[in-house]
Amino acid sequence: MVIATLEAEKLSAMRGDRRLFEAVSFTLSAGEALALTGPNGSGKTTLLRMIAGFIAPSEGALRFRGPDGPIEAAEARSFDLHLLGHQDGLKGGRLAREEVVFQALWMGGDAPSALAAAERLGLGRVLALPVRNLSAGQRRRLALARLIAARRSLWLLDEPLAPLDAEHRALFGELMGAHLAGGGLIAAAVHDPLPIVARSLELDG
Repeated sequence: MVIATLEAEKLSAMRGDRRLFEAVSFTLSAGEALALTGPNGSGKTTLLRMIAGFIAPSEGALRFRGPDGPIEAAEARSFDLHLLGHQDGLKGGRLAREEVVFQALWMGGDAPSALAAAERLGLGRVLALPVRNLSAGQRRRLALARLIAARRSLWLLDEPLAPLDAEHRALFGELMGAHLAGGGLIAAAVHDPLPIVARSLELDG
């Protein structure tokens, strides 16, 4: 399964009695990146979680399409989508090597791919350490490793660059560029500009 297009039609979201956003529409196609911008509380994270299926829109619809036509949303979300949240979602008590392998296997990758991804992200020297002993930037890179260890078309990223230094922001920019060049799609909630060409969608809250 390969997601070739994501279509959002007039999406709206509520938080209690407050409307976060309304009538949000866009189309994201293979090879494209979309930067979700706006102030804190404007609904950027909510929109990513809505695409991933954790939140239902109060109005509107989301559709996934492959090269040969529509894909069932449940199948697209289960097998061809990565969501990297603001929290890294790592287990602190595991060794970094164990955690990156576990994450990759859970998402459909394998151990060699997981370890190769960790090396690509400069983590080879810390794989024997417990995750809790890693710096914030190292933990983020460990979480990012699963994106390239288990290949999925659509990357949903919530502030992916926040804990990274300039060197590793540039490195992850290269990896995002390679993902797009291979036909992938990226939607990212950001405050800082992405290190790749991306359309911008502002949520004003």
